[in-house]
Amino acid sequence: MPSLPRPTTELSADDARRIALRAQGFLGAPNRKAGVRGVLRHLGAVQLDTISVLARSHELIPYARLGAIGRKTVDTAYWTPSAGGTSAARPHAFEYWSHAACILPIEEWPHFAFRRRAYRSRPHWHHALPDGVYDQVVKQLRAEGPLTATDLGGAKKTSEWWDWSGTKVAVERALMYGEVVCVERRGWKRVYDLAERAVPEALLHDELDDAECLRRLVRLAGQSLGVGTRADIADYHRLKGEQVDAVIADSGLVPVTVEGWGKPAWADPAALETPPRGRHRTTLLSPFDSLIWERARTERIFGFTHRLEAYVPKPKRVYGYFAMPVLAGGRLVGRVDPAREGRTLVAKQVTLDEPRAVPAVAQALLEAATWVDCTNVRVERVDAPALREPLLRELARTLG
Repeated sequence: MPSLPRPTTELSADDARRIALRAQGFLGAPNRKAGVRGVLRHLGAVQLDTISVLARSHELIPYARLGAIGRKTVDTAYWTPSAGGTSAARPHAFEYWSHAACILPIEEWPHFAFRRRAYRSRPHWHHALPDGVYDQVVKQLRAEGPLTATDLGGAKKTSEWWDWSGTKVAVERALMYGEVVCVERRGWKRVYDLAERAVPEALLHDELDDAECLRRLVRLAGQSLGVGTRADIADYHRLKGEQVDAVIADSGLVPVTVEGWGKPAWADPAALETPPRGRHRTTLLSPFDSLIWERARTERIFGFTHRLEAYVPKPKRVYGYFAMPVLAGGRLVGRVDPAREGRTLVAKQVTLDEPRAVPAVAQALLEAATWVDCTNVRVERVDAPALREPLLRELARTLG
């Protein structure tokens, strides 16, 4: 790593935790006026995932910060352009590879030029591309778009998920190159259009060099995290450690030390100006929420070890298929593995760290139930049997 200025600010572990919570939108009054679009711009990236239990992850992320907003408004907020007036309608977001497949604010399109260039120069692909198919896909999108892979001629050759058709390979490659953009998800299928049509003209360029792109993304990651180590900052948009090293001194972030972290850290200077205060949010968190998506950071800040067990064989699961951490009072106090049966939200497994967590878990369950139009909550299993009855009483009291 390059030599950096000596940190002048020392943060306690609690300071760092509160700074991180505020930066992620969980401490202080939420900006309800800005809504879902405000959450997207504040976080810089909202991860997508195919799993849907209560709802899909990109719905759960604004819900966790804003409360029980109308679910139908979430996709509309991401994907529907602003009214054009005298100018063309302006999109708010695009989908691209960031931390993973993410919804990103449209104004960040130029700052992913470094990644588009890297994909264009990539010598190896896992899927073969038949001759002429790439040009045919671009031609069809120009004539007929926006289109799904199915509209373009089919996404798969067989029923196997990995067995992409030539059309799907071509359109995904065009997406990575930046010639094509995913402009929305329709029934969870990507809807593709030409970048020249979907991205505002002022943003449609790859003029920024790699250093400029990386400086911007490192700064954004630092702002979204509040405070983080090199690994935290790199992970946010899945940069390489050496890419962070090359630009962090010029990113605007400031070096700090954090009690107990044991590694150098950087903070958003704006986050250090005022102490983080305000109301804490109580909520269920998607495992793909940017507050907790980096597991080592989650353990370091919250003392909470979490693992998504959806891909773990059922007999080996400890907390459940889609266990959602419960955030309350600025701490992670337990887990709920949820499901839905008609109008009932089912807590298949509840894991409580201590008796004091019971009211918070009940509150989080009831708000989530309301949000997904459930009128009842059923608890199947509580890992601490002695806390089952207190939890049921709390749920009944609040429901009653």
